[in-house]
Amino acid sequence: MTITSNHVGTSVGENFRTILAEESGEIMAIGFDEDSTREFVEILAESDEPPKARLLVEEDVLKWVRDNFILASTAADLLEADTLEVRAATDQLDGALMVTGERVISLLTSDEHSAALVTDDEEFVAAARKQRNDLWEGGEEFDLRTPAYTRVLDSLAERFSSEMEADFRTALASVESMADDGGLDEVGLSLLLAAKHEQLLYDISRWGEDVGVASKATFSRTKTHLEERGLLETEKVPLDVGRPRLRLLVGDERLGEADAEELVSVARELLSAVSA
Repeated sequence: MTITSNHVGTSVGENFRTILAEESGEIMAIGFDEDSTREFVEILAESDEPPKARLLVEEDVLKWVRDNFILASTAADLLEADTLEVRAATDQLDGALMVTGERVISLLTSDEHSAALVTDDEEFVAAARKQRNDLWEGGEEFDLRTPAYTRVLDSLAERFSSEMEADFRTALASVESMADDGGLDEVGLSLLLAAKHEQLLYDISRWGEDVGVASKATFSRTKTHLEERGLLETEKVPLDVGRPRLRLLVGDERLGEADAEELVSVARELLSAVSA
């Protein structure tokens, strides 16, 4: 398939990969839903030479992205690289489409298929581009409030160790989303990995606040939550001056035995058992 022809595929991701691989100029992506936005961001991040993209979607979609740490931090990487811009639409968006330099591509999806319908009529493309540019100019900037994925990993290696950074990367890769009602979000995962590596609560919470993951107060509350449920333990580490600090330790041997790829699933099983 090329983007000069209509195409029906098994997923919207299949169409995105083709469009992004063949387009070198700027792309406008308009009116995507949550799943399409996720696919678009992930495939844009995977591209060796991605085009510059402007993403205009409903504010609720961007809030959903922000609530997914893995997706939001990936998008933040693209924002820092000046590959992606995002805005929240303030006007009604009629359907999902992409506007390139020479084409308008309408995207239609069903339960099993995704269709890319291509129009390259110059007059139509010019009118569509002007209309979507107006929508973009009327959109509102949206703050993901999430640190870039690369910056999170680099800072972990710098503050702690390359082993802890590798474990964090592996644990994140083992799940699709860190959103979890049981308390194991990106903060909980950071604390569990810190406990696996026997780091101080002060150090991991200071890191989290400095890099933009969450405040020290949030780390403290999450520590208490996990400690009350038996996933974490602490021991006091005396200092020459000032109050002792707390070293984080895993509170269940199953967490101690789990490797980074298994850590999230084991922790969630333990949290579910406590809640039952």
